[in-house]
Amino acid sequence: MINSIGSKSFPAKAGFELSIIKDILHQNLEMEKSYFSLELHRSNKLTRIFQLAFGILCFAVALIWLVLNFSSMKSNVSLWITILFLAGFGYYQIIAGLGKSEKYIEITDSSIKFKKNLLFPAQELNADEIERIEVFPLNVAFFMKSGKTVFLRFGTTFTEVIEPVKNSIRNFGKRNNLNIEIRNEEL
Repeated sequence: MINSIGSKSFPAKAGFELSIIKDILHQNLEMEKSYFSLELHRSNKLTRIFQLAFGILCFAVALIWLVLNFSSMKSNVSLWITILFLAGFGYYQIIAGLGKSEKYIEITDSSIKFKKNLLFPAQELNADEIERIEVFPLNVAFFMKSGKTVFLRFGTTFTEVIEPVKNSIRNFGKRNNLNIEIRNEEL
């Protein structure tokens, strides 16, 4: 069996090798998922297990405290504050132990997903919803077709992540034919 490409003929084995090369080139054109953590320190599995256990313990103590002191709840404000603090801290430790509190930026071929803070869920911006992108030295502004503007602020805490993220956002914009403006903030 002989495969032909243009005016050249190759044996079938060479055609198979050419298809492998085409697949490799095609994969290189597609962007891999880029993930950038915005945490100062990444916690390991052992730390997360302790956070989860401590969070469950704090939550349990708050519940037990509530049950044991239920009759004096009306008159004692400091008891309410103690229970709310223990329950809130327990909640934070549980979500941190489960890895749900991590701040990150994830860039794929067709979307940018980021979680800027602990309390709110991750926000995803699809390429077809973005009108233009403005890149500043310490933040990025996404102007949506709906008229909404979404800001991604880096600050000075994550200096080693800023340039790789900005480069990935530029590549994302080029790949999706988005208007990208590089701006310098002037005082």
